[in-house]
Amino acid sequence: MSSIAITMPTPENPALALAQEASSSLWMDAYRRLSKNKMALAGATFILIEAFICLITPWIAPYGFEQQNLEFTLARPSFAHWLGTDTLGRDLFTRVLYGGRVSLMVGILASLVSVVVGVIYGAVSGYAGGKIDSVLMRVVDILYALPFIFLVIILMVYFGRNIVLLFVALGLTEWLTMARIVRGQVISLKQKEFIEAAVSMGIPTRFIVLRHLVPNTLGPVIVYLTLTIPSAILSEAFLSFLGLGVQAPMASWGTLISSGVEVMEVAPWVLISPAIMLSLTLFSLNFLGDGLRDALDPKGAKD
Repeated sequence: MSSIAITMPTPENPALALAQEASSSLWMDAYRRLSKNKMALAGATFILIEAFICLITPWIAPYGFEQQNLEFTLARPSFAHWLGTDTLGRDLFTRVLYGGRVSLMVGILASLVSVVVGVIYGAVSGYAGGKIDSVLMRVVDILYALPFIFLVIILMVYFGRNIVLLFVALGLTEWLTMARIVRGQVISLKQKEFIEAAVSMGIPTRFIVLRHLVPNTLGPVIVYLTLTIPSAILSEAFLSFLGLGVQAPMASWGTLISSGVEVMEVAPWVLISPAIMLSLTLFSLNFLGDGLRDALDPKGAKD
């Protein structure tokens, strides 16, 4: 008599399936909540369109960003120059597009630097605990007390006005809050059953931190990242306004605003166009950040 083997589901398999389904549904619920936030969607749409236009700027810009025509110095907006020209007769529409490339690149890359440093620092501090956590957090407290904008200025003056250094300097001044956020998340997560199970199985600490703890902090990290980008863009604009940011002939929105302030009484269009673009970008990023915060809020998921 032949026997029929019947495979019964082990208790672990349904639990694993339920965990994966819960994780998937959590992100799907967050996506649905975000899709209902019109302001967040409008902000995301504006940023995507702006990034795409800045990406293809070399192919759509009507003039070179260094091209001068002193016969059209401070020319008003016209069909030839849609946003007018600056003090050297350079086309402002072209300059604003190229300035957007620089400002967005500075904001994104500086924010990525802050994320890498802050996530690693906060995860190590939160998971290690004890004296290590205490020492690392005291370092953060000391750095918080320093005037970071002056620290960036000192770095730029001492090491030279290099755009790569600008990314690093701004990133290294934005990581402190990220580290505190990740530390708090890790402290709450390391007491969970799946972390205790990983420890009991002898999984190395670096794998526990990188594969189990850090991925579970992505929600708050993503939200804070969208709020760090406008902060980095604004810091770069401030440094460029002071003459310590992007150097000529390159331009950012900060340098364009600085140039516009000098002639705002006789040619206000030189100031208005970069100021509007900077303001719209900052508003859009903040709307997107607020929308992501509401979408990824665990309490909101229960409503």
